[in-house]
Amino acid sequence: MKKTARNTLGAGVSVALFAGASLAHAQNSVTLYGVADTGIAYVNHASGSKNAVTMSSGNLSGSRWGLKGSEDLGGGLKSVFQLESGFNINTGAAGQGSRLFGRRAFVGLSSADWGTLTAGRQYEASVDMIQAITGDNYFSTMFTTPGDIDNNDNDMRVNNSIKYLSPNWKGLQVEVVYGFSGLAGQTGQGYTYSGGVSYANGPLNLAAMYMRLTNEPSSGVKRSTWASSADSLFVSPINQGYQSAKSMGVAEAAAQYALGSLLIGASYSNVQYQSDAASSFSGEQHYNVGKTFLAYRFTPAFLGGIGYEFVKASGDTSATYNEISIGADYNLSKLTDVYALAGYQHASGTQRKADGTLQAAVASIGSYGRSGTSSQSMAIVGIRHKF
Repeated sequence: MKKTARNTLGAGVSVALFAGASLAHAQNSVTLYGVADTGIAYVNHASGSKNAVTMSSGNLSGSRWGLKGSEDLGGGLKSVFQLESGFNINTGAAGQGSRLFGRRAFVGLSSADWGTLTAGRQYEASVDMIQAITGDNYFSTMFTTPGDIDNNDNDMRVNNSIKYLSPNWKGLQVEVVYGFSGLAGQTGQGYTYSGGVSYANGPLNLAAMYMRLTNEPSSGVKRSTWASSADSLFVSPINQGYQSAKSMGVAEAAAQYALGSLLIGASYSNVQYQSDAASSFSGEQHYNVGKTFLAYRFTPAFLGGIGYEFVKASGDTSATYNEISIGADYNLSKLTDVYALAGYQHASGTQRKADGTLQAAVASIGSYGRSGTSSQSMAIVGIRHKF
């Protein structure tokens, strides 16, 4: 989820996975990179009223390894690819639904004059343009939208997708993503599209995006899960009652400003779920999300921050979620850092459960997905190494 340090493999170096295949030539290069991130977490009301102390993988960055590369085709044109595999460092299990390259897998062409066109399993505009200027970019899951209902913490990727990213025009960039449904005779359902624009000028960063996700047809029965070219964004009790929605839309905008060592950021998003005859709810459900953060670099090695996240539901049900987060990150070297995170959330009102029934709203910090009572607190200390 975050930037990683990379070591480029030189000419003649080979990897056992590609026995005998050269990883670097005079006109191309391949980079092997990754992140190993784990910590010890205390969760108050981890399941109902029960508390838990556990290992937690991927707190500042999702643990992963990957390969990325390019080949110079001449005339300013390059071919590019990236394969990225996520995993749980505490168990060794593959992430993203046990996919081999679940985080990213794409190939395409890139030009400094015309932009980049890629195809495969990819991020959409909220990750590429919004997340980078929110508190999630610095302190990750604890500073993200409760339940990650707007994909601020990039729980979602888009399969079967084509992405275009424009060149940088004096700080302005545009991105468009389309994910094909893959359903014969059903071009109107199961597709995903996303578009965004970003602008960077000195200390100021701005971004805005919109995405629409559609569910697959129901075959005449009630839907019980989400099935689309886009992954499920139903990682917590906050929105699990809307997996049967016909479609989902997200509009989001964010701003960040640097004042010397101080970073100030704020964002707003609106999430909408629309129903049809196959849904387990009727009408529409809306979530309005506001977030703000302050981060201060006390020394070149030490960054501290505080964030506030607010979610208000309306339409089918009504619930309110208030969350406050704090974080600290200290670099032991260019590749290794230690961190501490903590958060508290309070929920009120009602929410819809995955089975379609109603319940009193329960708290669920960030995108960790643990359901508590009406309140929940969490603290983590950990270490991250990049390679």
